[in-house]
Amino acid sequence: MVCAIYPGSFDPVTNGHLDIIDRASKVFDHLIVAVLENPRKIPTFSMEEKVQMLNKIVSKYNNVEVDSYKGLLIDYAKQRGARIIIKGLRAISDFEFEFQMALTNRQLNCEVETMFMMTNNMYSFISSGIVKEIAGYGGEIKALVPPQVYDMIIAKFKAKPGQT
Repeated sequence: MVCAIYPGSFDPVTNGHLDIIDRASKVFDHLIVAVLENPRKIPTFSMEEKVQMLNKIVSKYNNVEVDSYKGLLIDYAKQRGARIIIKGLRAISDFEFEFQMALTNRQLNCEVETMFMMTNNMYSFISSGIVKEIAGYGGEIKALVPPQVYDMIIAKFKAKPGQT
């Protein structure tokens, strides 16, 4: 059985994330969508809220689970028995950072491979940051996020107007 991890901050989850989850779930026997705590970012949503959003969108997949972790991704992959790390790429600008991380992870554990998946071109402009900015100004995000999490995202920004 091949287990893969799709890590991210998912703050919030977007249709681009869902595209990668859907496609990766068809390739791997088991996919773990892992919400990371990124010390370089100040999250809008709590870890629990992000896990809740992801659980709503992955409930239709029998081979996908949602988890969270702190620390090095490569350590988490070893702990979970995953041999593959999936990284979604929207544009060439994403590649440089992700390539550097893949080489670093390979140096730390050569038994774990990183695979890059290009997002569907109709989602290539979507990022969590763009979703938060639009929602923060009261703009419409229905076409950018899965319908299962739309109300949760809107509620967060109504509770804290102007937050991006």
